[in-house]
Amino acid sequence: MAGRQEEALPACFAGLGAGSPRPRQKRGGMFCSVEDAFDNKTLNFASLAASGTATPVGGHRRDSQPGPSPDAGPNADPGPGPEPRPEPSPEPSPEPGPAAAALPPRAPAALPDGCRQGDHILIKGGKIVNDDQSFYADIYVEDGLIKQIGEHLIVPGGTRTIDAHGQLVVPGGIDVHTRLQAPAMGMSSADGFFQGTRAALAGGTTMIIDHVCPDAGSSLLAAYEQWRNHADSQACCDYSLSVDIPRWHESLREELEALVKDKGVNSFLVFMAYKDKLQCTDSQMYEIFCTIRDLGAIAQVHAENGDIIEEEQRRMLELGITGPEGHVLSRPEEVEAEAVFRAITIARQANCPLYVTKVMSRVAADVLAQAKRKGAVVYGEPITASLGTDGSHYWSKNWAKAAAFVTSPPVSPDPSTPDHLSTLLSSGDLQVTGSAHCAFTTAQKAVGKDNFTLIPEGTNGVEERMAIVWEKCVVPGKMDENDFVAVTSTNAAKIFNCYPRKGRVAVGADADLVLWNPKATKIISAKTHHSNVEYNIFEGTECHGAPTLVISQGRVVLEDGNLCVTQGSGRFIPRKTFPDFVYKRIKARNRLAEVHGVPRGMYDGPVHELPASVKAAAPRVAPCAGKAAAPPVRNLHQSGFSLSGSQADDHIARRTAQKIMAPPGGRSNITSLS
Repeated sequence: MAGRQEEALPACFAGLGAGSPRPRQKRGGMFCSVEDAFDNKTLNFASLAASGTATPVGGHRRDSQPGPSPDAGPNADPGPGPEPRPEPSPEPSPEPGPAAAALPPRAPAALPDGCRQGDHILIKGGKIVNDDQSFYADIYVEDGLIKQIGEHLIVPGGTRTIDAHGQLVVPGGIDVHTRLQAPAMGMSSADGFFQGTRAALAGGTTMIIDHVCPDAGSSLLAAYEQWRNHADSQACCDYSLSVDIPRWHESLREELEALVKDKGVNSFLVFMAYKDKLQCTDSQMYEIFCTIRDLGAIAQVHAENGDIIEEEQRRMLELGITGPEGHVLSRPEEVEAEAVFRAITIARQANCPLYVTKVMSRVAADVLAQAKRKGAVVYGEPITASLGTDGSHYWSKNWAKAAAFVTSPPVSPDPSTPDHLSTLLSSGDLQVTGSAHCAFTTAQKAVGKDNFTLIPEGTNGVEERMAIVWEKCVVPGKMDENDFVAVTSTNAAKIFNCYPRKGRVAVGADADLVLWNPKATKIISAKTHHSNVEYNIFEGTECHGAPTLVISQGRVVLEDGNLCVTQGSGRFIPRKTFPDFVYKRIKARNRLAEVHGVPRGMYDGPVHELPASVKAAAPRVAPCAGKAAAPPVRNLHQSGFSLSGSQADDHIARRTAQKIMAPPGGRSNITSLS
């Protein structure tokens, strides 16, 4: 009977058995939220029925164990094993997990000539690198998702095989800070969503978080919709949005709530610079931080002292300094460090998580690192420019080259700053890398040729980010390959709550993958970059390590130096609130943050008489809603005797009869002694 059943099985099951990988165990780890993530059922039976054959792919020997050890923890990725598994019954392919189901279905965009639709891809022989472990295994990609990881994988016929021997397979990079649609004096940046995301893919970045920049006094929701319209029609890779708050007023509270609950936005940025344009006061920041905390979002801050900068800019112009060097001279490092300290102080009082964008100087980074070591929930973002170059170029004789470096805060002229920032990034004091990519052409920068305050601010960096981090941190031995994945992808996914869909090579995650060749060498140049600007601030930098193949949404978009992208193929990635990576400590502190007053008797001693004008100006503190004011308690140790015969409580109405509950010698009220 059993023999007849085996004969009746389709031929596609002939290879199943001892050579199959060990099925996953449900251990409550990161895969528990991904439907069918533990099942090795990835056969496309529709295609098998048509072709009649399957293609079992044999494995190859590894130098190390392909999977984690038994004590690797619940978050460890699976490893293949020699144990046989039971023969599966013919059933349809597993449906995508919630990570994919969260998005509405999209019609596949038409591919340009020369591009290949890579719906079924097998990556063989690579070393898979996540933030917490590295191991050798094969990866099978189907329908834009990672479906299998292991050895001896069973895949459908017609699957494309990519040889990854000698290379690292890392999660696609996540650039947490771009400004691809940033307005400046009526102009837009040179790299819009199409050119900017195209450059991102060329450098190994498969997701960006772009900043929505509303005009002061305008609607945040209207600006959000405008950015969505631009990005949906142009972006080549997945994207998400963070919203800037240009000027705070009470009506914005409802808009923030709508953006969080209905639009998938969980981060908002406030400015401490750009006086009379974008700058928020300390009291406004406190109010904004409290609102953001209650919504479960991330508070971001552009940290510079705008009041000092305005005075310094005026002084530079009075001295006749109008070139790009005036930009850095009017923004000394201390104004960044002071603002970082002030922002952290306000955020701690509001018990709100803080994310400091564009950490550019040593002193600002040190302030942030010290606060983090003392327990502050704060994250720092050095950018490509601050890690890969220095501000000595502001004094270049070539005005166009000097202007290309103008950004705020400025690139530090201290040549030791990149090394210092890379050290803090490698040690975990700084956690994420962005690019703040906001590129302007020389002609656009020349608007400020006679006044440095009018030069549009922004530099390139979205394409160079991952290569610069590898060159400055991994090559000199400051961090390993796992730390590289953490600071370029995983930490960002955790902070902004799109993990493990993004930022990890795991079954059920999006198929955003990069084959990284640590032995490749590349020299950065404006002649070969994919940005629309004439100058590259990293010109001539030699990088040892580069992406050789990039997969976005399960499609090969970069191979052998050839970039094949589809305009408008990028998906918007909504992000939920209260990311555990950020809010676990915030919630714990909320439980311990209750404060109570000291019970004491009413003070009835002498009180100095204030002038009437001072009394009128004195603030009146209203009692909290829902709480009745506690009646004053008379201090019985103060004498009520007066030579006139009056008593301190003569104004209180007396009852005609009163029963004495505590006669002399009995109980007495001594609460005022405490």
